[in-house]
Amino acid sequence: MCLAIPAQVIRIESEDTARVRIGESSTFLTASTMLLPEPVQPGDFVIVHAGFALHKLDEKEAQDSLEALREIAEAACGVPANF
Repeated sequence: MCLAIPAQVIRIESEDTARVRIGESSTFLTASTMLLPEPVQPGDFVIVHAGFALHKLDEKEAQDSLEALREIAEAACGVPANF
């Protein structure tokens, strides 16, 4: 199963990569931004899948998606998710 997850852009690393943070965790990734139709800025939220930022979304959409993923993880594992 593949999963795309919301992440917040922390910094721009190059013309087509950004450092992103998953939720409120200490998980950081470098994501390619080359598939996005418009540039991103620090603070923007994106959906990341397989190392690629696929599209931007607003903060409410990102937080709602993360909350749903936390609920699923907690139901499956029986412990709170830490992202």
